Amino acid sequence: MGAFSFSKAWHGHWIWIEDASLAAGSPIAPDRREREPSMALFRTSATLDRVPAAVPVRLTADSRYRLYVNDILVGRGPVRAQPRRLTYDRYDLAPFLKPGVNTIAVEVLYYGRSNSLWMPAVGNATLGRSGVLVFEAFVDGKPWCVSDENWSACLCKGFMNDAHDPQANMVGGGVPAESHDARNRSARWTSPDFDDSDWARARPILPIHMGGPGRSRPPADPYGPLTGHALPAFHERRLGPVGIRAEQVSGTVRRDLAPPAARIEKSCLEENCLVSRTAILPATMAGKAGHHNRLVLDFGEIVAGYVRFELEAEAGLEIDIAYLEEPITAPAHFGAHGGTRYTARGQADAFETFGRQGFRYAILVSDGPFTLTGFEVVESLYPWSGDYTFSSDMPLHNALYCASKRTVALNSWDCFIDCPSREQRAWAGDSVVHLMTHLVANGDWALCWRHLELTASPRPDGILPMSVGGDVEFGEGFTIPDWSLHWLHGLYLLFLHSGDKARLQALMPVAEGILRWFLPYRNDDGLLEDVAEWCLVDWSSVHTRGLNAPVNGLWARGLREFAALSDWLGDGGRAAWARNLYQELHSGFEIFWDETRGLYVDQVRNGQRFAAANQISTALAIVAGLCPAGRLGRAGKALQRNLVYRSWLFGPEEPHERGHRFRSIVTSSYQPDWDIENEIVSAEPFMSYVVHDAMAMADPEGHALLDSLQRWKAHLEGGYRSFRERWGGGSHAHGWSSTPARDLVWNVLGLTPAEPGYAKASLRPQPGTLKMIRASIPTPHGAIEVEIDGGLVSLVSPVPIEIHRQNGLPVTIPAGKYNNIGL
Repeated sequence: MGAFSFSKAWHGHWIWIEDASLAAGSPIAPDRREREPSMALFRTSATLDRVPAAVPVRLTADSRYRLYVNDILVGRGPVRAQPRRLTYDRYDLAPFLKPGVNTIAVEVLYYGRSNSLWMPAVGNATLGRSGVLVFEAFVDGKPWCVSDENWSACLCKGFMNDAHDPQANMVGGGVPAESHDARNRSARWTSPDFDDSDWARARPILPIHMGGPGRSRPPADPYGPLTGHALPAFHERRLGPVGIRAEQVSGTVRRDLAPPAARIEKSCLEENCLVSRTAILPATMAGKAGHHNRLVLDFGEIVAGYVRFELEAEAGLEIDIAYLEEPITAPAHFGAHGGTRYTARGQADAFETFGRQGFRYAILVSDGPFTLTGFEVVESLYPWSGDYTFSSDMPLHNALYCASKRTVALNSWDCFIDCPSREQRAWAGDSVVHLMTHLVANGDWALCWRHLELTASPRPDGILPMSVGGDVEFGEGFTIPDWSLHWLHGLYLLFLHSGDKARLQALMPVAEGILRWFLPYRNDDGLLEDVAEWCLVDWSSVHTRGLNAPVNGLWARGLREFAALSDWLGDGGRAAWARNLYQELHSGFEIFWDETRGLYVDQVRNGQRFAAANQISTALAIVAGLCPAGRLGRAGKALQRNLVYRSWLFGPEEPHERGHRFRSIVTSSYQPDWDIENEIVSAEPFMSYVVHDAMAMADPEGHALLDSLQRWKAHLEGGYRSFRERWGGGSHAHGWSSTPARDLVWNVLGLTPAEPGYAKASLRPQPGTLKMIRASIPTPHGAIEVEIDGGLVSLVSPVPIEIHRQNGLPVTIPAGKYNNIGL
């Protein structure tokens, strides 16, 4: 199928089910209304005299689909995108076909309401106001099977809307709950021998609007041209629980609560566990009047994928499932939302969730008896290409490298997400750490480009939404301006590693728009002041209002990197523009320097330095080149001195102060509760990547960075193999916390590109107390393998390497294999 080229014009038609409630709207006025979710089932048959070597197919849907051929699941999609940038997926159907009649079935879920991973289209009079499917397959270069009015179509009445909580907040309720009543859905509807004679015909959807195309085939408003994507098939594996507990609990399930997760939270917090025993599958739960059953399955670590289960129960028995990262001991911080509800068919009860779930513990509750015969997660994650590794004589660092990869893998889907459990959102800023981890440990960087291109969806004023392709972008509300500056840093790093000028050029207007968004906030000294919206920077307590160092430091780094990117593209004019702004900011930034303490404070108030200081302010001064070389040593030591852990939002609250932390965030009324004259606030895991870069620049021997990495050990307690969102809590698999892998490769081993595209590499080891380091990293030219043993380095490289020795000038060696080079 690799040689087949799809045309821009489609043979397949947009189709949906006949629905009397979908009366045509206005051909003039756009329709932004959210709607009720629904699910449609489609079937068709197509005949083959022989099965050719390849049968290329492409399809897409609004919102999500599952494709079956001859009762076999072929694929799921489409990948996350804004409606007007909708993509299609490609498959080769040949392995699933047979001579004679073949059955193609597609299940389409229409979310209707925006959620963390989908945003509604702005519909015209007809298209974009409901779910939709388009499909076409080719044999010998000619259309063989296309979506049209000859397909059978049926509204899936088993899809229910009773698990949605309209009061759910955006943070805790973004991942949609699923509810299915299997009594109203055949178990065999994808089978070739299923009788669909009582189904209606599919309805082609003709887009109606001013200037409409007069056809029901793509391209069409509001879905744009439809483009393919370059992402490979996901890597899938099946995982089962490592431990199960069967419990009988007092009281009945709280059916007055809509979300399955809320019902289970009440079961765990308000009811008494009367009987608890270890169980294995199949696990039989007996019924008892006035009591309910609870089954707790522990997968041993965080997993992420599609949940599959099989059970035996009487028809109509309702089972609620919650997916949790840790046992329930208190109400969920952002509310108990999401989960799965399944109503038994009474026979052939097997189910797979439409959406991925991220969890360690799955808890099932039901008022009646049932037997759970199977329960697994089909972990479906972006594949990692090549066996790239890091090891040293310090076991902890080896474990941190592996945990970085695992954490980022759990958050590498069709884009980079924050966490696989609570939100699953595509944030514009978080992704910089995911991207860096892929650069050092994955030979396939397609997802890095895909995420940057997906998040390159600026508002009319040029800044990026804080999260894209979902409810946040759809809401068009306030953003986190500094997240866009991390996006720019990611673009800089990806070009430095890949050297892909064409893709860089396409994104440079977005990068420039981000930097220009900040210009109205410049004061007479060239510094940003009173930047609007939510300048988050980090979960740690850092002052970001008024005249502050963190936002200026991030903008300064962005200006320098934009100038370098412009130079590489031969655009001297834009490079000079950015450097002039940087130089003005550089001069003005001195106002944050506290000579007595040897650090940069967070904020200046009324022309005077306010004493509060976070590691981040000094770290950004260093990495953005704002800290003069003569004070680098003092500033570097301040990154390690008298650290305290504080967060404006997270931390203990007295009962009479309930909610005061949240109020301080929404009003920027911060009250430090530490000794601001002597103590320095530690960065949380996310912005630690900047702190670690600064430590590497200020401490050439690498001791400070290795000491700082010790803090990540606490994340791995309790059997977890992934990193938490914060030092004291949050999700157990947050991609932005995964800085150790890139720290160990770029800063400890010191292996980085010296020129774009790894035309030349640089090796500047800062091993600290490590005696042995062995690593391999990806480049566009193949792997670089390095081993440091004592003061000697051996390596294999496909590109020249500039080696920085501890005493003496750097030396550049050609590509090749070398042993025992002295450092």
